[in-house]
Amino acid sequence: MSMGRTRAVSLLGLDGAVVEVEADLGQGLPAFMIIGLPDASLGEARDRVRAAATNAGCPLPSRKLTVNLSPASLPKHGSSFDLAIAVAALAAADLVSAESVARVVHVGELGLDGRLRPVDGVLPAVVAARRAGAEIVMVPTDNADEASLVPGVRVVGAVGLRDAAIFHGADLAPQPQEALRRPLVTTSTTGTPELADVIGNSDAVEALITAAAGGHHLLMVGPPGAGKSMLAARLPGLLPDLDVDAALEVSSVRSLCGLPVGGELERRPPFESPHHTCSAAALVGGGSGVLRPGAASRASRGVLFLDEAPEFAQTVLDCLRQPLESGEAVVHRSRAVARFPARFQLVAAANPCPCGHWGSRDGDCACSPHQRRRYLAKLSGPLVDRIDVQLRVARISSAQFRLAETAEVVSTAQARARVEEARDRAARRLAGTPWSLSAEAPGAWLRSAERRLAVGDSAPVDRALETGALTMRGYDRVLRLAWTLADLEGLDRPGRSQVVRALGLRRSL
Repeated sequence: MSMGRTRAVSLLGLDGAVVEVEADLGQGLPAFMIIGLPDASLGEARDRVRAAATNAGCPLPSRKLTVNLSPASLPKHGSSFDLAIAVAALAAADLVSAESVARVVHVGELGLDGRLRPVDGVLPAVVAARRAGAEIVMVPTDNADEASLVPGVRVVGAVGLRDAAIFHGADLAPQPQEALRRPLVTTSTTGTPELADVIGNSDAVEALITAAAGGHHLLMVGPPGAGKSMLAARLPGLLPDLDVDAALEVSSVRSLCGLPVGGELERRPPFESPHHTCSAAALVGGGSGVLRPGAASRASRGVLFLDEAPEFAQTVLDCLRQPLESGEAVVHRSRAVARFPARFQLVAAANPCPCGHWGSRDGDCACSPHQRRRYLAKLSGPLVDRIDVQLRVARISSAQFRLAETAEVVSTAQARARVEEARDRAARRLAGTPWSLSAEAPGAWLRSAERRLAVGDSAPVDRALETGALTMRGYDRVLRLAWTLADLEGLDRPGRSQVVRALGLRRSL
């Protein structure tokens, strides 16, 4: 009785578990069985592997072949196990070296002609393999550059099963084959929008810089044409480049979504703007079969912009409550729980009423008070309470436009320099803690004896809490804003002026 053994990776969210793939050739009628809780697409690997092995010039024996995926209690999804199943079966048939196969992790889908097709999620799979102690990972050629982004692992790119068998010692002559590649995805070539293009609205620009400096969420309410979308699109340009760990996380999410990942880590923060008709699964992740991240996870370490936020279904918007608090999106299924990163900055834009003209100087609003209340009530109280900066944006008048033409403007480079300096101050203050931004620091830490503000400095926010104008969560968020304002001004700690301004940003609607 012959056996072959190798390893593959099962992904659940961004977390990967190394799966041992065992193949046994036994006596009996020819059969091919896969056990170990495979899904439908993995169960179809029987036909793919047998046809691919035959067309690659290394056919499997006509015997009873049993493949076990261990641990059997872990659900396995997708077609990325094909290569591991195939090489384990070849090792069981003594066509390749069993020792060589056992020390390599294999990830890839087989075509019927024996070539390897690129698969989604190679980057997080290789990260999981490295954490499990693997030293060599074999992937399809088209995924090799992506897999090479993980340090400390030797990546072997294979065109097909024949190349994989030769690598493991099969007595086969190499045959030239054209590697299967993904279709090219065209991406936008537009550069970073310039903050200096924003005319007027200096208060909104300063609020945007404050949000960028502290990682705060932002809600803008104003009539159409006030510049809400224009401001939101410029927020990613104010954020610093991502560090290596954050860039690896962003690239891993892109890989899991099937988006192109080049030979370098993406260092710029992502920007996602889902349409208001999207579902809860599209926003926070989910789907049938293989669970996929949603827009909130694709925006992790960057900006999630919800334009016309009240037009989203209220149940969809309320799905953001947990990610806003914990920084991750958790998708529950009957057999498993998938976790996706969701440490994004939320920017929501809304009109003041269904027609958008309520409160504007140049438009007549035909909406009743009930319609206005019902429209903005789609942004539930618990959701709005989690948003630090709540800003009203107005259209600029012709006089303001003329004044703005001669006023000094703030460029994206200047604003980013201020943001980076403020973040450096916050990082030094938060050194030795799990947090790096003011928006991440918990209220209990900010209210501790060492960092508690003087009674005279905190009096405005204390009074707002006593009168019920602020919840306890809102109180803590005002403190975080005050610390961010102090960082922007180069102060060691906020005073009464920063507290008053932070309270104004929180209650400017």
